[in-house]
Amino acid sequence: MRHLKSRDKHGKIQFESIWDEDFAARFPDIDVAEANRILHARTPSGAMIYGLDVTYAAWSAVGRGWLIAPLRWPGVRWLADKGYLGFAKHRDRLSKLITGKERCLSCSLDE
Repeated sequence: MRHLKSRDKHGKIQFESIWDEDFAARFPDIDVAEANRILHARTPSGAMIYGLDVTYAAWSAVGRGWLIAPLRWPGVRWLADKGYLGFAKHRDRLSKLITGKERCLSCSLDE
């Protein structure tokens, strides 16, 4: 996320933490438990997108969508989405395995 934010030179992406105390008040239409399960984003038009569609939209906003565009191709998309859901379900365990920390609820993208 920090790498993505560092590429966002024109401030096209607004990053939000579902763990902020006022998140539910600011985004009453987003279920925090569901947002913890799968990545959520609201497009400039107001439409909600989820999972790898969020990742693709974010990287596209900073001119790097081509890096993950193949994950949105027909045929590959279904498999990539299933892979993402598996990763998302086990990301805390994977994070602990890789970094030694299961989750960081107070992390900042500015660190």
